[in-house]
Amino acid sequence: MAEKCGKAGVKKQDGWLYFVDKDGDISRVAMARGGGKAVSKKKEKCAKVGVRKQSGYLYFVDKDGDISRAKMARGR
Repeated sequence: MAEKCGKAGVKKQDGWLYFVDKDGDISRVAMARGGGKAVSKKKEKCAKVGVRKQSGYLYFVDKDGDISRAKMARGR
């Protein structure tokens, strides 16, 4: 089960991969097989959220465009 960590409300576009970068912000990069001409190969920040990451959690951009986290399943 995931829990929300930060609100950003980023609108996702096709052909881009959205992720939480090392600063805790939402960034995006063009997908290698995104089905269109890639505009840029470099990452670009979409929203500054500033989430502090904790060990043992997976951070991701959910369907609402916010940052969520889920506990990693390790050491079963």
